[in-house]
Amino acid sequence: MQLLKDRILSEGVAVNEDILRVDGFINHQVDPELMTKIGETIAEHFKDRQVTKVVTIESSGISPALFTAKELGVPMIILKKQPSKVLNDELYHTMITSYTKGTNYELTLSSRFVNENDHVLIVDDFLANGETATGAIRLLRMAHATVAGVGILIEKSFQPGRDKLERAGIEVFSLVRIGALGRDNIEFI
Repeated sequence: MQLLKDRILSEGVAVNEDILRVDGFINHQVDPELMTKIGETIAEHFKDRQVTKVVTIESSGISPALFTAKELGVPMIILKKQPSKVLNDELYHTMITSYTKGTNYELTLSSRFVNENDHVLIVDDFLANGETATGAIRLLRMAHATVAGVGILIEKSFQPGRDKLERAGIEVFSLVRIGALGRDNIEFI
């Protein structure tokens, strides 16, 4: 997606070989016009997959997932990183290791919102090692739902996430694929 590439080049900051800051337009301050185009593009790719719900992980995936869900005309569900104090008996749980933050956290999904009749699209801002997407897939499988695919804004193709998901039979659709990062250097595939 050229629009997203252009924004990354003009406003993104390659901090080092692993970190790309896009907080000015994606995951801190959000550009609604950009998110509209992102939602349209991801929805167009998955429009024939009979998606019944869009799932994302709080918090940076919420904007693109919401715009995608709106375009598809289906509900969006947010997987939580903090267990609910009132819904603990209705939750599916899994542990995730965050490569970026170097920590583990619990990811949860309410059993009230996904079931065996759902064909779910996962949308997130970044794909690196694939841990978060893999955790989301585990939760959806606990709910006996099927996975329509994974829509990603920015894929770090030099990390193993895509390969991990594709080996599990999951389609990955990335708007932008980055082949290499370095301080002040961004190379697209």
